[in-house]
Amino acid sequence: MSIPKVLHYCWFGGAPKPKNIQNCIRSWKKYCPDYEIIEWNEQNFDVSQSLYTRQAYDARRWAFVADYARLKILYEQGGIYMDTDVELLRPLDDLLAYPAFFGFQHNNEVATGLGFGAEAHSPVVKALLDDYDGLPFLLPDGSCDLTPCPKRNLPVFDRFGIRADGTRQSTPEMEVFPVEYFCPVAYAGSTCDITPNTYSIHHYHASWKEKSRAMRFDEEVMEPLLGAKFYYRYYRPFRRALGARRKKWRT
Repeated sequence: MSIPKVLHYCWFGGAPKPKNIQNCIRSWKKYCPDYEIIEWNEQNFDVSQSLYTRQAYDARRWAFVADYARLKILYEQGGIYMDTDVELLRPLDDLLAYPAFFGFQHNNEVATGLGFGAEAHSPVVKALLDDYDGLPFLLPDGSCDLTPCPKRNLPVFDRFGIRADGTRQSTPEMEVFPVEYFCPVAYAGSTCDITPNTYSIHHYHASWKEKSRAMRFDEEVMEPLLGAKFYYRYYRPFRRALGARRKKWRT
């Protein structure tokens, strides 16, 4: 068996896709031209099939609906899932031979949003999916449970023998890669470690968070204009330094 050449992504809520998301999807078509690309949304995914997705959808927390949906989809169909803010830098074909693959992010947690792949009926994906059985998205006080899925998934990867140390690891069920493969840019662009091993960049656009006008401008205009490497290595550090200097002037 091998992972099928299918790229899955989720787009719940029906909002128009911003330019930065369109650019990321365009990179998938560039580097995976012979892959089928499937968008999952309310029309082809039953959001009422679990308590978690039903409550998350009603709360309009689309990213948390996708946390469950991607596991369900890959368990049933196999393929590769990517968040819509993942930009590909090279083809993925040499990953298809693994029964499943995942990547670490900079805090040494495995993050499925970076992009992960699996054969259908993967035992790892099944275990991740089962962890949501009966799980509510709403807490007893009525607030939303915003636990990020990498933190929620930690015990499952631990049961499969994956150490939370960021190193490359192999088990009979999966291959887990260091940050440079799928997460060379840390959240908020604090580090940039793009190497010849890098397959993709997760831009951490964090659609569930409120953003300033300046942040949206950077993500939607400056990043595509400058290119990922220049943007994260030079532009973002410059913006942070400028912001710190302005803050100092005001105090």
